[in-house]
Amino acid sequence: MSVAAINRLLLSGQYATVLSVVKGFRNGAVYGAKVRFPHSLVMAFLFKRESPKDMARGILEATFTHSKNLAMFVFLYKSLTSLMSWLQSEKVEFHSFMAAFVGGYLVFGRYNKVNEQINLYLLSRILYGLAKLGVQKGYIPKPKHDTFPFFAALVWGVVLWMFEYHKDTLQPSLKSSMTYLYHDSNQWNSFKNFLIYNK
Repeated sequence: MSVAAINRLLLSGQYATVLSVVKGFRNGAVYGAKVRFPHSLVMAFLFKRESPKDMARGILEATFTHSKNLAMFVFLYKSLTSLMSWLQSEKVEFHSFMAAFVGGYLVFGRYNKVNEQINLYLLSRILYGLAKLGVQKGYIPKPKHDTFPFFAALVWGVVLWMFEYHKDTLQPSLKSSMTYLYHDSNQWNSFKNFLIYNK
């Protein structure tokens, strides 16, 4: 099949739904790799104490997991929303929730560090978005003053209280970062591990 024939097929609109599912899969794979690879690379060099081979393996495994899972989720989500719209002969708001619920359960419901990070990332964004939606819909009164300073104060107050008194409830990477910042800074026995190195 020539490039011109492929372009005619892509632009015909005849298979638009199926093609959008395929392109969604592709975009999920690419986006997952673009986001995870640099993150894993930086985190490995900053915090891992492994051989270069083990670091490379960890970076590639995390990148593959993120890329694969996001591609599979987009594939499932787009397939299910398209199917539900076709069955009901219209697009309904509930379709998005139901398709994402199923995809979230099947793809991101399997526990691993990558899925945990993605789910926690999304949780913080949706809580913020739900607060804004509550104001837009009139369920929450529109604030008269800037609420961001109070939001920041609450977040930092709660996280440090939890770290100092309920550390075992926090995610390990957060606990590690907090220990480095707030507890490791209480310990030194020379100029070298006071200002040059942590320990």
